[in-house]
Amino acid sequence: MSTLPKRVIKVISDPVPGITAIPHEDNLRYFDVTIQGPDQSPYEGGIFKLELFLPDDYPMVAPKVRFLTKIYHPNIDKLGRICLDVLKNHWSPALQIRTILLSVQALLAAPNPNDPLANDVAEEWLQNENGAIATAKQWTAKYATSATSAPAE
Repeated sequence: MSTLPKRVIKVISDPVPGITAIPHEDNLRYFDVTIQGPDQSPYEGGIFKLELFLPDDYPMVAPKVRFLTKIYHPNIDKLGRICLDVLKNHWSPALQIRTILLSVQALLAAPNPNDPLANDVAEEWLQNENGAIATAKQWTAKYATSATSAPAE
């Protein structure tokens, strides 16, 4: 791990509760990430697998983060891509990986159907929030609670 920048080592050596980020041995820019679904959210009890990749020009550009576990969320599409301002237009080199992962976890606690990436999910969230939350809970139980979380399609 000595070839990793200090800002990257911190997320490994001082992990955030409910979040893990483990670099691949053969590519230290690629991380296997798990995020626990926040309490009192439709994702509570779920363990979501993500991938995080640090581009060559990181930290001048944002890391690439994608859900591997299938999830029903208005800001996460079927490919696992995430609509989150700190990964797009509000990225700053001052942001740490742990901050990004905390932001993703916070997005699970507070979906924003008014800025969707999955338009069909967002529409359901706006038209029938209780139904959308029920579906999110069902998907969490089905895809994010086993040891082998199902990948996004």
